[in-house]
Amino acid sequence: MADVRPLRALRYNLAAVGSLADVIAPPYDVVGEGERERLVARSPFNAVELDLPVAPAGADPYEHAAETLQEWILQGVLVQEREPSLWVLEQDYTGPDGARRTRRGLLARVRVTGYGPGLIRPHERTQPGPKEDRLLLTRATRHNLSPIFCLEAADAWSPADGALGEPWAEAADEEGVTNRVWRLGDPGLHREVAAALAPSELLIADGHHRYETALAYAEEVGGEGEHRYTLACLVAMGDPGLTVFGYHRLLTALEDPGARERLAAVLRERFDAEEVAPERLDPAGEPGIGVFGFIEPATGRCLRLRLRAPEALAGDLPGRSEAYRRLDAAILEAVVLRGALGMSEEDVEAKRGISYTASAAEALEAVRSGTAQAAFLLRPTPIEQVRAVAAAGETMPPKSTFFYPKVPTGIVFNPLS
Repeated sequence: MADVRPLRALRYNLAAVGSLADVIAPPYDVVGEGERERLVARSPFNAVELDLPVAPAGADPYEHAAETLQEWILQGVLVQEREPSLWVLEQDYTGPDGARRTRRGLLARVRVTGYGPGLIRPHERTQPGPKEDRLLLTRATRHNLSPIFCLEAADAWSPADGALGEPWAEAADEEGVTNRVWRLGDPGLHREVAAALAPSELLIADGHHRYETALAYAEEVGGEGEHRYTLACLVAMGDPGLTVFGYHRLLTALEDPGARERLAAVLRERFDAEEVAPERLDPAGEPGIGVFGFIEPATGRCLRLRLRAPEALAGDLPGRSEAYRRLDAAILEAVVLRGALGMSEEDVEAKRGISYTASAAEALEAVRSGTAQAAFLLRPTPIEQVRAVAAAGETMPPKSTFFYPKVPTGIVFNPLS
């Protein structure tokens, strides 16, 4: 059962910082090169100073984050809520497909447990490096700084619908996403939300490393207390604004002619290929199992690849569920990355020879500029398929899904002591 509760949030004092838009930030793992500096230039109190700390030369960045957090509290930049609340987040956005949508979620505390039926499920594999980084930051600050993003089937928003007045804050980001935030302090609504979610199984959409860090921290501290919960944004699986887009693969270690030959051989053997115009490269919406856009090494030609014999995937992915064998990311990993290029699961997770982008245009430019030698464009993974793989107790390859937009860091922080 999902144990969902309101939180006594640590939040920005808007009178002190001026605008929520100046202090929120993307999650730490998507802050690109140079973006951290732009965020800090916007406001010295931007949440990136806490969530992605950079210390003076020779200092510990995690202790620096903890000291900064305490300084902001003493200065009145951050204030502690006296009573527990739920926080409503509504995001208006234009997706990579050009469509305008609105997604709604609830920010709350969720009790951390091991993965399993009726509790919480992951859908992607995790890596040890990011978990160690997040654990060191959690130990130092004793706060959840960035929420995980969970899907739920109970439509937890419903009890709050109609109870909203003017938003507490509104903040537009650089990608044109408008974030509106309401604070819900009514204990009656809290009970209704908790009751609606109690029988619900939660599926982590984004933030696997942060969730596993929260579990490790809870076990490390031991006993009962605030540390047994983590900050989460809960979005209904049926929310009309919930979308998933594709993460594309860039191959960056094909300088060896032998590797290119092996890649070409596997593609000839396992796929049917059709040359397409660059504007048709993205395979989103194409039917079938194992359909990709592909940008050839050397020539830069754009091809549509279709797996020739899907029944052979039983040999490529033995012991896997049918839902897993239909995943484009799993097919590419098994047939091409491992089968042709000899990449291990550890290579993929450590991004050795591979990188990712959610933009088809960026993938094409990366090959044309020489930043990557080849690229595979993947279709979005449907929510139903994500759920089926998780229900089978399996986890997808990294970057199998691109949930958009991201939930910002800095709307509220969750104290763990």
